[in-house]
Amino acid sequence: MLQSNEARLERWEKKVEWPLTALAVLFLVVYAWQVFDDHGVMHFPLEIALWLVWAVFAADYVTRLTLAQNKVQFLKTHLFDLAAVVLPMVRQLRVFRLITVLTLLNKKFEDKIRQRVSIYVGGVTVLVVFCASLAVLDAERHAEGASITTFGDALWWTLTTMSTVGYGDRYPVTVEGRLVAGLLMVGGIALLGVITGTIASWLVEKLRGVEEAELETAKELRNLRAEIAELRAELKTRSSS
Repeated sequence: MLQSNEARLERWEKKVEWPLTALAVLFLVVYAWQVFDDHGVMHFPLEIALWLVWAVFAADYVTRLTLAQNKVQFLKTHLFDLAAVVLPMVRQLRVFRLITVLTLLNKKFEDKIRQRVSIYVGGVTVLVVFCASLAVLDAERHAEGASITTFGDALWWTLTTMSTVGYGDRYPVTVEGRLVAGLLMVGGIALLGVITGTIASWLVEKLRGVEEAELETAKELRNLRAEIAELRAELKTRSSS
């Protein structure tokens, strides 16, 4: 029965992978529209659409948790999914839903990550920067004493925070904004670590390849010298006879 559940879970995840990814992208479009619209005439319909998206992902999470054989392990390995489901009231944390897109990108590139590191890292960076900028703008622009009131301000703050430069000319003053800042700082460090680790791994692989090529060349040279020595010995034998 347990094995049957695991097989069903795997089939379910494969079946809903692309539809949920498309839904996550749709969520980003709707959320961005809502942030830029800033309580315009479309604000309420867009809010309903976001809640519908949340309901679909909540149903998916409950389904996967039900099918999982080791539920504790499932909870530990799907913390971002859990956060996206249990924290819908915090508007800015809804961007967790984009983890679905990042997960799919990781699955597609994990076998060729070093060969396509620029595409992968570039895509993830743009996605994180855009989402964090939307989230902090949503949290800050109407707060008293806020220094982040436009998308340009939010984008500048995100870039300086993610790169750990932190000029201090823009900073969040709300609890939600600071929560986004904390997550962004951790994410920025993690992303830089991925970039550094990937480049280091690529260099080690290249150096190992050069070393192996040199060893192979040295081996061929030794074999060639041995053959030459054998030929010389054979020629000496024939000349002496």
